[in-house]
Parts: sequence; C-alpha cells; structure tokens
Amino acid sequence: MKYFPIFYDLTDQPVLIVGGGEVALRKLALLERTGARIRVVAPVIVAAILERAQRGSLQVAQREFIPEDLDTARLVIVATSRRAVNRWIAKLADSRGIPTNVVDDREASRFIVPAIIDRDPVLVAVSTAGTSPVLARRLRERLEAFIPGRFGELALWLHQLRKGALERLRDSAERRQFFQTLIDGPAARRLIEGDRHGAERIARQLLAVTSNSAPARGEVTLVGAGPGDPELLTLKALRALQDADVILYDRLVGPAVLDMGRRDAARICVGKAADGPSTPQERINELLIKHARAGQRVVRLKGGDPFIFGRGGEELEALAQAGIAFSVVPGITAAAGSAAYAGIPLTHRDHAHSVSFVTGHADKNGKEPNWAALAQGGQTVVFYMGLARLQHISAQLMAHGAPGTRPAALVVQATTPEQRVLSATLATLPAMAAAAGLASPALLLVGEVVALHAQLGWFAPGADAALEVHRSA
Repeated sequence: MKYFPIFYDLTDQPVLIVGGGEVALRKLALLERTGARIRVVAPVIVAAILERAQRGSLQVAQREFIPEDLDTARLVIVATSRRAVNRWIAKLADSRGIPTNVVDDREASRFIVPAIIDRDPVLVAVSTAGTSPVLARRLRERLEAFIPGRFGELALWLHQLRKGALERLRDSAERRQFFQTLIDGPAARRLIEGDRHGAERIARQLLAVTSNSAPARGEVTLVGAGPGDPELLTLKALRALQDADVILYDRLVGPAVLDMGRRDAARICVGKAADGPSTPQERINELLIKHARAGQRVVRLKGGDPFIFGRGGEELEALAQAGIAFSVVPGITAAAGSAAYAGIPLTHRDHAHSVSFVTGHADKNGKEPNWAALAQGGQTVVFYMGLARLQHISAQLMAHGAPGTRPAALVVQATTPEQRVLSATLATLPAMAAAAGLASPALLLVGEVVALHAQLGWFAPGADAALEVHRSA
C-alpha cells in the first residue's frame, strides 16, 4: 500500500493553492467545504476565483509564487501550467515537511486527491494510487448510486443516540449489537426514507428491550471459506466475518479472506500441517467453547466447506455437549472450486454419472478406501490431501482394475493467482508431479472428465509461467 488513506481536519488551517486557472478552481471548490483558510497565488487568476475573494471567502495574491508563500501553509496544491515550476515548488514544500499535491503529476506529489463520495459526515474516498483517475471516477459513480442521499443524516442520528446507549447499555458488546440492529433493521431504513419519527420510535423500543435483556450469550458460526479466491465467499459468510469478535482460522485460509473480517476481531490461527506444527483438535474445541462462554461471537473459518473433510461435525459435537449455540455457513468445497477453475466437469453425461470425494489418507486405524469401487469407470474421483500418497493412490487404482491410461490431474492452489494444473494419466502423473516439485494444497482428480481440461480450461493466471502438462496419448 503505497498511499496511506487518511482524513485530514483542515478546519481553520492555512492552505496554499499555487495557480489561478480552471484546475485550481476545481480544487478550490472542494477545499472550501473543509473550512480551511485558503490563499491563491498566481499571476493570472480566473474571474470565479476573484469573485470568491471579493466575498471574503479566500485571499489572493495576483503575482508569481515566491518561497516565502510557504511560510504558514499546512497543505499545498500546485496547479500551474508549467511542469518545471510545479516540481520546483513541490521540492521546496517537501523540504519543509508540508504535504503537497501537484495536479496531474503523481511522481512530484506527496499526496494525491481521491475521488470522493460526500454524504457529510460520511465520506468515501476512492483512489487508484494515481494510476487511473478515470477508473476511480467510474467507481465513485457506482458508489454514488448505491449510497443513499440521507446516509450522512443517518450517521448524525446514530451519533446522537450514543449518549443514551452509553447510559443504558454498559457492556460494549451490547452497544455494538444495538447499533448493528439499528443500522441493519427498519430504523435506519425509516430514517433514510425521511421518517425520523418512526426511526426514533423503533430505536427507543430496541434500547428498552436490549437494556432489560439478559447478558449476551456467545455463539459459534462454522464458516466455509471456499477454495481460496475471496470472491467465492458467500454473502452470509461475509456477514458472519464482519460480525465476529473472534476468528479461529485454518492454515490454508489466505490473507485476502481474513481481510474480509471485522478489523478489530481477534484472529487466532489453529491450523494443521501434515509434517509441521499443528493445533490439536481438542485445543481447537477448547478455544471455541472458551470464547463463546465469554459472550463472544466466534467464527470458525475453514477452507472449502466445513463438512467435507473439515472435521466440522466433530467441532459441532463438542459445542453441542457444552451447550453452546452454533450455526453453519457452507462454503464452496475445494473439489468444486478446483474442478471449475481447471475446466474439469465433475459430472458429464458422456463420461461420469457419479462423483466421489475421498481423503487421500488412510483413517486413524489404517483402513484404506474401497479401491475396487473407486477403480470402476464412468465416475469421477476426487482425492483430498492426496499429493503425499499420489504414487500409492495411482498404484492401488491400477491394481484394482483402472487402466493406466485413465486421465488424472493435480490442481494446485486452486482458484488463486498461483493455480497450476498438471494433467496426465494414472500411470504417468506421479513421476510428472515429482519432477514438477508440486506442493500442497493440491487435489487429485481421476476420471475421463479430466481429458476435457485441455479444451475447457479457462483460468490461466500467470500464463507465461503456468505449469500446464497435458496427458499423453
């Protein structure tokens, strides 16, 4: 993040604008709304700026800039038509530690001015770090249409309610829940529609109910994070992350997904690794119960879907025994995500009439899957966590009747920019995977549908470096 977003209080602060043309006028019109004390310096100044000066809303000096103009400035906007002069002024201001923006010159600027959606006191600033002002404006236009005109009035009304909420609701979690219910429910909708009386009536009722209710009880939401791409999160998963006080997440949940959570939520990694440090399942259960009993809203965030090789059922059993309330938000399982992004249909009228999800590991008693059933044709078999035992899986399938020419593929880091697909056959895939040096997370897909990857594979991030080895005949 090259530019740190910040909202700067310019009330009664001296701001210098160097330049007197139409560009300077646009910046001036924006800055006037901040309550800053503005001074414009330029040898030629357009009439609209001079008219403002006559009304006493700003000062003008109709002359060339001199270094002493910076003496009292707290912020500088440079908007002359001479690039060399602009950069000279920017260097002078920078040497004095004064934040400076040079219009249409990102390299010379210490800060840039974003596209703004103004619902005072609610402000939304959109920036592309100066790379595409047109894109920023387009995004602003979409947000303008999305954010109601009375959104600022809503913010002021919520601020007025804070005093009463602080007096009646001593617990911070109760206050947060009160305001979330206001914002998400009919009270906010009434205010935005112009019915302030109705909104206040609902708020009074809600405050009375909340203040007389028993202390909030914690709960756990088991959330599927999907296969990797944060845009594959469901809307319900996103809401759960935004509401969470504590997020317990697996090792394979990426930073982009975690960033969807509430910023002040506690984040606790409880990941497992086959050959590395792991959090015991008993410890995970203890943490879930501990935080829920403390009255917190806990999200247990698991890669893929929590009920498909995610041990979600075991965790819910522990919560049920402890009397903890829970709910489940399913996610796109790794098999569905990997297959879709690799262009491999899990079922197909001509090739596969069923699909099986199988763990690549033997169970805790060493019991193996039914290899004879999995070796049969006309189906797709997806092995989770099968990379480490790829040679064993391939050998067992072939030993139980699967031809060595049956298509098979490994999908690594599915749905992410690092996705790679290694497509071969049961007989040749283990050697190819070893030569490629693949690492988890990876899913193994076996079946005639894998051959369709060559034709249907649509997602090719980093195409120049992509690992794409198609099966031989």
